[in-house]
Amino acid sequence: MARLRDCLPRLMVTIRSLLFWCLVYCYCGLCASIYLLKLLWSIGRGPAQTFRRVAREHPPACLNDPSLGTHCYVRIKVKAGAGPAVSGGYSWRHQLREFKCEYRVVALDLRGYGETDAPIHRENYKLDCLITDIKDILDSLGYSKCVLIGHDWGGMIAWLIAICYPEMVLKLIVINFPHPNVFTEYILRHPAQLFKSSYYYFFQIPWFPEFMFSINDFKALKHLFTSHSTGIGRKGCRLTIEDLEAYIYVFSQPGALSGPINHYRNIFSCLPLKHHMVTTPTLLLWGEKDAFMEVEMAEVTKIYVKNYFRLTILSEASHWLQQEQPDIVNKLIWTFLKEETRKKD
Repeated sequence: MARLRDCLPRLMVTIRSLLFWCLVYCYCGLCASIYLLKLLWSIGRGPAQTFRRVAREHPPACLNDPSLGTHCYVRIKVKAGAGPAVSGGYSWRHQLREFKCEYRVVALDLRGYGETDAPIHRENYKLDCLITDIKDILDSLGYSKCVLIGHDWGGMIAWLIAICYPEMVLKLIVINFPHPNVFTEYILRHPAQLFKSSYYYFFQIPWFPEFMFSINDFKALKHLFTSHSTGIGRKGCRLTIEDLEAYIYVFSQPGALSGPINHYRNIFSCLPLKHHMVTTPTLLLWGEKDAFMEVEMAEVTKIYVKNYFRLTILSEASHWLQQEQPDIVNKLIWTFLKEETRKKD
């Protein structure tokens, strides 16, 4: 009887793991079917339009804006260059201009983004590789500690760095991404979040997501950034035509979609985490109208932070908080940076 009691927890973990992977693969198949139907519908309506692509040979001027600082590369062990460009640097343009007066502000393109090196195999984008990249870049810049800020997928990596290398992170600021364990636990219990995170599952499929994002001259990407349901600026700063073209220019380069999507292809192999407590003072900012993340996850996150924790939810803001509400976000960050934070008892 005692042996059965000892085995029961392990059995429950195994069953839960099997159910989790069944869910992942079943939902992958469902998402692939839906996108295939969308492709066939698009081809039926107009094949020429479906496969149209505008040539973009030169970057828009905003990508070389001197007010955003110096664009440079860092050569690290894995030979993955990192420098401020569109996916990392440009999305933080409002913060780069704001905080450079008192801080050395570095906005990174992760491996595979922008003009960084983009290894071909998905194994090169595992989360432990990405965490090591950030650590090595910090070392290359001559720092042992930093204030770390991340949004969405960058927020996921920021959480993991604070967990794995707490001595590196003076303060942690995350925008619109919950603690990783909250995300995996919540998604299993709430079908609405499963639906909102469908792109995670769609990205598990080889090459097809890259193809779907490139058809109709990157119509899906344009919709992501500008639509009423998911776009930037419904209640705040909107993307200019040049801003949008900056994003499309980078992702339209040969092979430029595979690196970013490969990041997502490894997410289910490392979650949930074995070590998950955060001991760094943490600020979590959240747009309540986020089309991809339910706000309830933000509230639950505090149980994983064994230090000062502040959550600020902006009621009319979307997923793209730092671009859409830059003045408010910058003010909240300044307050957090300047205030003394006391560790929880």
